[in-house]
Amino acid sequence: MARRSLLGVLLCVAVARCSAAVAGMLVNDDIKRTVDLSTHLAKITAEITLANHGRYAVQSFIIAVEPELVPHLAYVGASASSDDEDEDSALKIQKTEITGLNEELYQVTLPSKLPVGDQMKVKVEMTFSHVLRPFPSQITQAERQLVVFQGNHYFYTPYPTRSQTTRVRLPSKTVESYTKLGNPSKTDEVIEYGPFSDVDAFSQDALKIHFENNTPFLTVSSITRIIEVSHWGNIAVEETVDLRHTGAVLKGPFSRYDYQRQSDSGISSVKSFKTILPASAQDVYYRDEIGNISTSHLQVLDDSVEVEVRPRFPLFGGWKTHYIIGYNLPSYEYLHTLGDNYALKMRLIDHVYDDQVIDSMTVKIILPEGAKNIQMDTPYNIDRMPDQLHYTYLDTFGRPVLVATKNNLVEQHIQDVVVYYNFNKILMLQEPLLVVGAFYILFFTVIIYVRLDFAITKDPAAEVRMKVASITEQALTLVNKRLGLYRHMDEVVNRYKQSRDTGALNSGRKTLEADHRALTNEISSLQARLKTEGSDLADKVGEVQKLDGQVKDLVCRAGQEAERLVAGKVKKEAYIEGDKNLASKRLELIGRIDSLLDAL
Repeated sequence: MARRSLLGVLLCVAVARCSAAVAGMLVNDDIKRTVDLSTHLAKITAEITLANHGRYAVQSFIIAVEPELVPHLAYVGASASSDDEDEDSALKIQKTEITGLNEELYQVTLPSKLPVGDQMKVKVEMTFSHVLRPFPSQITQAERQLVVFQGNHYFYTPYPTRSQTTRVRLPSKTVESYTKLGNPSKTDEVIEYGPFSDVDAFSQDALKIHFENNTPFLTVSSITRIIEVSHWGNIAVEETVDLRHTGAVLKGPFSRYDYQRQSDSGISSVKSFKTILPASAQDVYYRDEIGNISTSHLQVLDDSVEVEVRPRFPLFGGWKTHYIIGYNLPSYEYLHTLGDNYALKMRLIDHVYDDQVIDSMTVKIILPEGAKNIQMDTPYNIDRMPDQLHYTYLDTFGRPVLVATKNNLVEQHIQDVVVYYNFNKILMLQEPLLVVGAFYILFFTVIIYVRLDFAITKDPAAEVRMKVASITEQALTLVNKRLGLYRHMDEVVNRYKQSRDTGALNSGRKTLEADHRALTNEISSLQARLKTEGSDLADKVGEVQKLDGQVKDLVCRAGQEAERLVAGKVKKEAYIEGDKNLASKRLELIGRIDSLLDAL
């Protein structure tokens, strides 16, 4: 009791230093505390009826955190009850210190002064991570997970308390053991302690509960969130997540067969979880080291986009996974502008999964190149790292990158951060002008390269090769055109066999002879030019000429045989057999010509 009295005296002195309006003594008339252990977090909520028994009105009160739970404290908040409003109003809270006390203390500012003799109802919320310890620490695939929670039977407060109760909510009815202070009552998943009367300030009495808890013990070991802002209408968000299961470690082998066959096999493992993205998220992708994970699902709702993240394997205790999720957002919903002043308002961290715990978070906000006078307004304290530069397409001096880190985050930290900066809109022309300039230089270089000859001396061999290539190309064109004459003659013969018009056949022969003679003469002229240039391709062209003469003879014979068929000098069966032989020889000759043409 001597220590408690000394603490009370020190508290009064320190409170007077923290707020000049505080003098005298606050008393907790009644505290209704709820300890929610239904997930892998410990959520403590206390509804407090504050009474001012001092000599002056007070504007604030102090919250204390149990020393054993201080390293696990993720969030602390307070609100005041209001009869006129449906919801409680949040109160300003900040960390404070009291000389002579080595306690974790927070000062809460009340919405109005609490007069002497009056009461006010406030609510205090605390969330602790990694306080539920698996016991046993290792389990097999068929076993259920048991955990131990160690806390305090009393609400840890710097003020004396007249009456208080504690209600502990568990995830299941299975409880191995629990402390029995004050003859507590247990009903299904709830254990109730108290009421306790006339509890001194900073009172502690060990509370220990050993119970079954198979909820997902997921923890984000680290997450790197990159937000890239573009003034062309898009904000790209990408998160790199390292996730692990912090429950009881799997002991023994893992059986996929039992896991799929038995519904309660690996009951504490995690198959999948839901990540909630903004309603305007689009182009969502989700991948790991191997690639895209197509077994996951995306559902677009009215107010959000849900992504069912399903790792490639179920997560048991001690197992971990790594994945990347990204999406695009329209900038008009998050980027506000007034002249050259811009304000980016986005969440510092998003919903990864229900009852999330993030051990370490790094946020990188990439602003457009040319942004200056950058300021960041955060809803809670974060650690600002030195700014960096990021280079991407068409950047010249780099884009400024704001880097912030924070540890031990929970769902209450899903709040907006506002980044203010200045940006001259004329700089938006920089990238289009760079593209135009690059193409202009490219085209101008090509024009100069094609139009001008930069060779110091002429290369006769190269000129000869160019001349030979040109002559050869002309010869190929003429040969193909001459082969086309034969196909036209085939059509004339086929029409003659149907119409028996001898005049049309003779006209076709004359046309074939005239055009063939002209083309052959042109090819011979090109052959002579190749000989003049000293190319060995002239011999191949000469061989093509010889083979073509044989093809022409076969074409003419086909016409003659058709005349004999029409005149009745040859039977139809003999004509068909002879025409087939002529066509076979002709195809063989044309194949040899094609081989020679390929060699040119």
